[in-house]
Amino acid sequence: MSGQPNILGLGYYVPDSVLTNPDLEEMVETSDEWITTRTGIKERRIAAEGQGCSELALHASRRALKDAGCDAGDVTHILLATFTPDYCTPTSSCVLQGELGATRCQMAADVGAGCSGFIYSLDLARGLLALDPGATILVVGSEVCTARLNFSDRNTCVLFGDGAGAAVLGGGSEAGPYVVDAIQHSDGTLGHLLPVGREGGSASPYKLGQAVSEDYFIQMKGRELFRHAVRGMADLTTKLLHRNGLSTADVDLFIPHQANLRIIEALAKKLGYPMQNIYVNVDRYGNTSAASVIIALSEAYAAGRITSGDKVLLTAFGAGLTWGSALLQF
Repeated sequence: MSGQPNILGLGYYVPDSVLTNPDLEEMVETSDEWITTRTGIKERRIAAEGQGCSELALHASRRALKDAGCDAGDVTHILLATFTPDYCTPTSSCVLQGELGATRCQMAADVGAGCSGFIYSLDLARGLLALDPGATILVVGSEVCTARLNFSDRNTCVLFGDGAGAAVLGGGSEAGPYVVDAIQHSDGTLGHLLPVGREGGSASPYKLGQAVSEDYFIQMKGRELFRHAVRGMADLTTKLLHRNGLSTADVDLFIPHQANLRIIEALAKKLGYPMQNIYVNVDRYGNTSAASVIIALSEAYAAGRITSGDKVLLTAFGAGLTWGSALLQF
């Protein structure tokens, strides 16, 4: 169909610095056993000092453009999903546009949907391509989660890492990899379960010289989030498959949000989906929020876990609360 959202290229980037569980044992009251048992995470990547969201996004975007056989001058739209932008303004998407040299870019916008941000952005790109089939859209998830971590809070500082992933989308036919369908949901009444920056925002601004409080950092009510995450992603994934006449048996690779191995295992059990067909890298990267599913998708594709003809299912759940799923055909 006109404006078919083809996936032209994929790429990802993670910083060089590795923060292991034994490293965290030296920083906060925790242990490798405690972290591994409860989360499945063994290590995570940490951005260098001064390395912001847009810089991580730049590396991932260049790799995705190279994979697509495009250059920055081909990009007409940039959608960058993040909750950790470089600044309030200019947006990280505009900073990225400038660093890339994307001189033809008609629109650059940040998308704030927490960990679901990349899938939200993917769906927005589908709409843009329906309006402008000739567009070349760079869809990015990039996070420096550690910039919002309180490293004295063992319940949150062990969970998150930094990284970025990118996809290049363009209009075309169904011959190449493409986005079949996507579906999103949100519930703002549950936002209190995962707030970030309750102080320092416009509702409670900092005054000059005021010390940063704990409310500036990621906070979460893990048990309640676990329940909502599993149920939300399972329900939305089932709905997406059903409206496309499919079941979990038709999915070749399932890529859920990499937040916690327990959540992934509970989701697999609820859907009746075998763990061997689920891509997992949370052990190496932790929760990279909006970058999570696109890093995993790009890594899986580069590693040969995805081949021509495969159906790939993405799902994510995050602050807001937000959740989303997308079905891809390779």
